Amino acid sequence: MAERQQRRWGTAVVAGLVAGVCAAGAAGCSGSGAAAEDADARPADPVGTLRRAADTLVEAGSSKARTSMEMATGGTRVTIRGEGLYDYRERLGALEVVLPQDPAGTSEHRPITELLAPGALYMKNRGAGVPADKWVRVETATLSDGNLVTGGATDPYAAAEVLRGTRTATYVGTTRLAGTEVRHYRGTADLAAAAARSSEGGRGSLGAAAKGFATAEVPFDVYLDEQGRIRKVRHRFSFVNGGRKEAVAVASTTLLYDFGTPVDVRLPAGRDIYAGRIAEE
Repeated sequence: MAERQQRRWGTAVVAGLVAGVCAAGAAGCSGSGAAAEDADARPADPVGTLRRAADTLVEAGSSKARTSMEMATGGTRVTIRGEGLYDYRERLGALEVVLPQDPAGTSEHRPITELLAPGALYMKNRGAGVPADKWVRVETATLSDGNLVTGGATDPYAAAEVLRGTRTATYVGTTRLAGTEVRHYRGTADLAAAAARSSEGGRGSLGAAAKGFATAEVPFDVYLDEQGRIRKVRHRFSFVNGGRKEAVAVASTTLLYDFGTPVDVRLPAGRDIYAGRIAEE
């Protein structure tokens, strides 16, 4: 697929998601409880610990993942949810992403199947005039957000690699998450710095996001288990879509669990990838 076609598709996807934000009513947001500070367990180097978090996931091998993306603009809010598997060594993942109902609550959207690969996003059932049996392939480095927002779910490994750009971090304390004791950190990452330190497959995508977002500064909250694996990470992005002057506030949350789960992701064959015109949404 030509670069112009990929850019058109990426614009169509983002426009569709943001249009949903403008049209939908407010959706509820879930927050984490306050963590009790444990001075004796305070890590000596929070910044270094978080910059290594992506490498710790590679050592873990794989996991299941749940994602949610809350988008807000003009006083309205919508949440997009996803669930699937991810192989951190191969950097391959599969998610089923569910869009919210139409404002009237009468229209159900088919789940979007997304396959995540180094430098590429494959989507099926996204609409926009693409036949139901075809995939669309997008080069993530051509997207102005590097696919941190476009697909309605942040690639779990990309979410971890954002932490490679950690500038400041504070240890908040310990809490429990799904029955597991975790350490809670809060800080700010820089996307340009993350791109410079990221894996080869993620460098172009994070570099594009550093240039495309309203700001390269990304506030975050992250929870690590005793092995240093990310159990939950929440980023807050500021994204300007197309000709809109108002920035869209995006909060992306990724939950990781069941580490070591077998993952078998098979990317589509060339004959199954759509090469026709993408309708603007």
